[in-house]
Amino acid sequence: MTSDLTAGPAGRPEAAGQPDTADPPGSPLAVESAAPSSTAPGPAGRRRRSIGSLEALTVGLLALLLAQRWLVGLFDSPAVQTWATIFVSIIVQALPFLAFGVVLSAAIAAFVPPSVFTKVLPRRPALAVPVAGASGLVLPGCECASVPVAGSLISRGVTPGAAFAFLLAAPAINPVVLASTAVAFPGRPDVVGARFAASLATSVLMGWLWVRFGRTEWLHTRRPHTEGLGKWGVFRASAQHDFLHAGGFLVVGGLTAATLNVVVPRDIIQSVADSGWLSVLVLALLAVVLAICSEADAFVAASLSEFSLISRLAFMVVGPAVDVKLIAMQAGTFGRSFAVRFAPLTFVTAIASSVLVGWWLL
Repeated sequence: MTSDLTAGPAGRPEAAGQPDTADPPGSPLAVESAAPSSTAPGPAGRRRRSIGSLEALTVGLLALLLAQRWLVGLFDSPAVQTWATIFVSIIVQALPFLAFGVVLSAAIAAFVPPSVFTKVLPRRPALAVPVAGASGLVLPGCECASVPVAGSLISRGVTPGAAFAFLLAAPAINPVVLASTAVAFPGRPDVVGARFAASLATSVLMGWLWVRFGRTEWLHTRRPHTEGLGKWGVFRASAQHDFLHAGGFLVVGGLTAATLNVVVPRDIIQSVADSGWLSVLVLALLAVVLAICSEADAFVAASLSEFSLISRLAFMVVGPAVDVKLIAMQAGTFGRSFAVRFAPLTFVTAIASSVLVGWWLL
């Protein structure tokens, strides 16, 4: 007597004369049969590697090396030599402070737990705001790091007004920024004191304004991009991210400052510089557009010697508080509803603080 069943593929019994049917989806046999061969991977299995900032920097350096003969001939012009001197002096003076500030900020983001703030800050929001603002002197951070740190503080129970005071104060009154300001303005401790006072006043006033008028529905906090990494992973990712971004904005700021000193006619710059309120507004808007890191913006401000000290003070106070990259980061961290209200009010408050403190101390 013959059996009606014959052995199918892989030793499975199947009815004679019946076609071999496909395995149901999700079964182990179906997964095994659908797996690609390890000996002949197809092109679709290859992962594409995206070009990062390091690769782009390498390509740029190679392009400069290939074009060095043409560049040497270009620098024979006196105007280009002046432009290059101003640009290089800004970068050389600012880069050590930028690097130290980035490393310090990354260390704080990685090794200082947010619970420290909840233990130190007073429970009353009105008292927590100035304490959080003053803590920026002890726990500094650059603009790029202060936004996710503030978001983390809010998510862990810190009152938003205090978190925003720290967000504005940390990149503006920390020791690295004050030291770089003293180097950029030698023999002028009043400039350092004015920057400290105006920046702290801006941060505290904005914190109090949020405590009085802020609404929780304006906030939509998101998780920071470093969550899930170890401490050294957070340190490495934060330092790499902040240095590449802040370094890029420093280069843009140096290029712009050098170009303004060489290309724009002196009579136009002087007319704007002598116009009082207009000069303050112009440099404040320039700080928003340039988005220079706070560890380096004092050197750019010092190079704009045609403008008054109050105008340059506004440049240094507005920049760490509100610029194009900070507005984008705040919108991504706290939501667009927050950014469209917080950024313009911060801009006005920073200008008012700069003018009042500059009139008092300078």
